[in-house]
Amino acid sequence: MEKVQVFTFLITGGSGYFGFRLACSLQRKGAKVILFDMSQPDLDVPEGIAFLKGDICDYAQVKKAVTGVDCVIHSASYGMSGREQLNRKMIEEVNIQGTEHVIRACVEADVSRLVYTSTFNVVFGGQVIEGGDESLPYLPLHLHPDHYSRTKSIAEMAVIKASGTELINGTGRLRTCALRPAGIYGPGEKRHLPRIVGYIERGIFRFVYGDPRSLVEFVHVDNLVLAHELAADALMSKHQHRSAGQVYFISDGRPVNNFEFFRPLVEGLGYSFPKLRLPVSLVYFVAFITEMIHHVVGPIYNFQPLLTRTEVYKTGVTHYFSMAKAKAELGYVPREYSLEEVVEWFKSRGHGRKMNGSCLQRWIMGVLVLAAVAALVLSYLPVAGSWAEVM
Repeated sequence: MEKVQVFTFLITGGSGYFGFRLACSLQRKGAKVILFDMSQPDLDVPEGIAFLKGDICDYAQVKKAVTGVDCVIHSASYGMSGREQLNRKMIEEVNIQGTEHVIRACVEADVSRLVYTSTFNVVFGGQVIEGGDESLPYLPLHLHPDHYSRTKSIAEMAVIKASGTELINGTGRLRTCALRPAGIYGPGEKRHLPRIVGYIERGIFRFVYGDPRSLVEFVHVDNLVLAHELAADALMSKHQHRSAGQVYFISDGRPVNNFEFFRPLVEGLGYSFPKLRLPVSLVYFVAFITEMIHHVVGPIYNFQPLLTRTEVYKTGVTHYFSMAKAKAELGYVPREYSLEEVVEWFKSRGHGRKMNGSCLQRWIMGVLVLAAVAALVLSYLPVAGSWAEVM
């Protein structure tokens, strides 16, 4: 009987929502998995999955973690959303230096496969993109509206450049590829959905913005898991390393208006969907002012901005991409999911319409509305034109 080879995977950022989901899927398929992260997963770790506490910014710890593994899935990152986007130092240390550590460690520890979890943002900076493919050039670094996207772009370029590098012991070459996912959703997602539900429950989600015809994309966590498994497999010699040196856009393949995508979540939790629609330029201006305020008071009070400028672009400006390359080269066929399971997940944890916002929350909302009106007035003054040029 032919012996089945068991591969060992290391997942950086493995305690996060996506990393842990990927680990469980790989483990069910017979692989050994090591989670490398600063903190343990919130859920119980199944047998066959090991947790290794470590800092990706410490090269010695990274080298120790990758030694003896067959494939690294590098999904650790920092600064994707909210106030994290404003911590430039940490973003650079994790996204750029951390990625450099992973690449170097793979070469020195004879790890032949590396899959990098990148982002749509490496080519997107607020411009309209309809059905774009992997031939799109990187957005020039100085045009990125946030440091997260800029550093993810630098990191992705480094990963792709490293593909074909000879391993230090002469045992072969490092093969790398990168996946560029859309916004991730699914039951138990811990970064974006709880923040949205929090806004809904506190009465802050009172308006939408942008053209109702604008389209963006999302990816269910299990579709993203599938894409990573396929990409890692395609790096192997049995598939002629066909994903080596390649990048792939990954989504559910169903462009949708950002706010209409979340309508089932809002209404499923018993709330009314907002009827007020504001222009993107107005919301962007308010986000800009909020970021400036955070820059001043952040060291004393690190508050959570309602929205950052990048979040305004990502949710209010059309950008979606073709899955043709991922389908042709990886065999990626996304399954169809809905937000129904997400709604049920939140309901099972006590969420749903049961109270109105507090006086403080209503006051905050009033301030935001006044700021929006002030910004609208300023947009018609001559000085507003010079501000637009600066931004």
